[in-house]
This record gives sequence, C-alpha cells and structure tokens, in this order.
Amino acid sequence: MTERNETPPPEPRQAVEESVAEKLAELEDRWLRAVAELDNLRKRAARDLDRQRIDERTRVAAEWLPVVDNLELALKHAGADADAVIEGVRAVRDQAVGVLARLGFPRGDDVGTRFDPARHEAVSTVAVPDADPGTVVEVVRPGYGDGALQLRPASVVVSTKADE
Repeated sequence: MTERNETPPPEPRQAVEESVAEKLAELEDRWLRAVAELDNLRKRAARDLDRQRIDERTRVAAEWLPVVDNLELALKHAGADADAVIEGVRAVRDQAVGVLARLGFPRGDDVGTRFDPARHEAVSTVAVPDADPGTVVEVVRPGYGDGALQLRPASVVVSTKADE
C-alpha cells in the first residue's frame, strides 16, 4: 500500500466567514469586558483615594483638637493675671509645634548653622564680628519640615564679613 498525500478539501467560504465572525465576536466581548474591568478599577481607586484623604484629614484634625481646647481655655482666663495668660499661650504654642512635629514637620532651630538656600530664606544680613560669614544669626520666622517634606523655609538673618 502506498500512502497518499491528500489535502483536505478547501472549506466553503461560508464556514470561513462564520469562523471569522465568531472569533471577532469573542474578541469584541473580551475587549468590552476589559474596558468594563478597567472602568471598575478606576472607580475603586478613586473611592479608595477619597477614603484615604478623609481618614488622613480626620487624623490631622484630631491632632489639633487639644490645641484648640487649650486656646479656648486660655481665652476663658484672659482677664486673669497677664503673666499666667502669656505662659498659657506659650504652652499652647509649644503644643502646636509638637503636633506639627508628630505630623512629620519638625520646627527647625537654625541659629548658628550655615545658611542653606534649600532650608532658609535670607531676609537680611548683618555684620557680626564673632560669627563666620554665611552663618544664621537670627530666625525671624521658623521653618517647618525638612527636605521634600518642608512646609516652608525659615526666614533668617545671615552674618556677613565684618568690616575691619
């Protein structure tokens, strides 16, 4: 017996068209499902982001509540001894600075450090004989935070070379 190399008869054109139409319908269905899944993912991510923002805002507001409570207490005693009120305001300020530090924005104590334009904003210069030129000699407005988490730079007075 000899083997024959027979090729199957060509499919009728209608069968090919049906096969292509089925494949096209399957691909269109997969595409529509992928688009719907992507839309659902986008909506879920937006809801999650909103929830995270609300949670973070709530956490920050809760950190500030004791500061507000103490300010109200200080206002209640505003008619009392002036020294006591001043001391109370200082305590509230220290509490507020502590809140900022816990939130990741510590107050910078920059007197005596080298002027750094990334951390400082020079508002004035002054000749100080016992300070190296370029040294922060006074903080006019403190800065909070550091590096990428800097809320604002410190406004400082910088020493210059003293005239001799």
